Amino acid sequence: MRTGRPLNKTALNSCHIDSGARLVPFAGWEMPIQYSGIFDEVKAVRSSAGIFDVSHMGRLEISGPGSESTLNRVLSVNVSALLSGRAKYNVVCNENGGIIDDCIVYRRDETSFLLIPNASNCASVAAWLKENSGQRTIDIIDTTEDTIMIALQGPNSQTILTDHTDIDLDSIRPFRAVTGVVFGAKAFIARTGYTGEDGFEIILSAKEGPNAWRHLETSGAIPCGLGARDVLRLEAGLLLHGNDMDQTVNPYEAGLQTFVESDREGYIARDALISIEKGGPSRRLIGFVIEGKKIARGGCPIMDDGEEIGNVTSGVPSPTLGVNIGMGFVRSDRAEPGTFIDINIRGEEVAAKVTRLPFYRRNKKS
Repeated sequence: MRTGRPLNKTALNSCHIDSGARLVPFAGWEMPIQYSGIFDEVKAVRSSAGIFDVSHMGRLEISGPGSESTLNRVLSVNVSALLSGRAKYNVVCNENGGIIDDCIVYRRDETSFLLIPNASNCASVAAWLKENSGQRTIDIIDTTEDTIMIALQGPNSQTILTDHTDIDLDSIRPFRAVTGVVFGAKAFIARTGYTGEDGFEIILSAKEGPNAWRHLETSGAIPCGLGARDVLRLEAGLLLHGNDMDQTVNPYEAGLQTFVESDREGYIARDALISIEKGGPSRRLIGFVIEGKKIARGGCPIMDDGEEIGNVTSGVPSPTLGVNIGMGFVRSDRAEPGTFIDINIRGEEVAAKVTRLPFYRRNKKS
């Protein structure tokens, strides 16, 4: 929906224009949806390396003596167990267990953290943290517009990045991060991503961003847009807030129970999530593969013997697997892998099969 307000532009906007990107509005930002083509970009990430401007994602620097206890109250994981230089995926829930957002939290040091919320939820997450800080001393600084974040993803990511830093990249294991010099500038480098491939997410000052992007591009990384990112994350079975989860969905319905440590004193969603876990969810998020060439999109009804049992939340053609895939919610009794379902696509019921997530797993080096 258009609001009349001008779109935000990341510090990499000129790079996208120079590379011939098709730019579209997304979560209040002007972002590249594609460059050479979505399928070509997906293949580049799966076989070599791609770069994504993910500067629209929030960057909240959280510090102070009350930072750890506030995060423990709001996040679904025990931040106290997080060592410096390490990260955890988590969900931010309301009192009823509904998912306000999903984030990654990094521990910088004893009293300092970096939280990465989704672009459209950054302000809501910051407000929720402030509301639940109580009398604790905590500082929340939004550095989103002062910095850029580049995701370098794919099997050749480390080889490409090695040429631009003296950091021992082998020492950065998944969900770990360091601060060092990259492209001649101070940067925060994390071994994280949203594609199912190995890779890094790099945060630099907005001033240094274009130089970093152009160095990566000339080193062989292929510029990729949001379209390829959506296909890659869905192939990897990764959820998108606003599509596959929101405040009407709890972590147990979404299959995110691995990232919930609910039985903690003071955790805001503790009672609600313990109750949900004991009773079991009435619906579950599934992955499915379409039989044939039809593509299921968000909102398509999922049917069983003429009865609507759920709805599609995400769906794309998968160039990696050569089939059309998707996610959606169905009644828990129809969520077992191997179950046959029908999906109403523009008035036609199309056969599909429930499958385990993720659809795609990369071959990890020994």
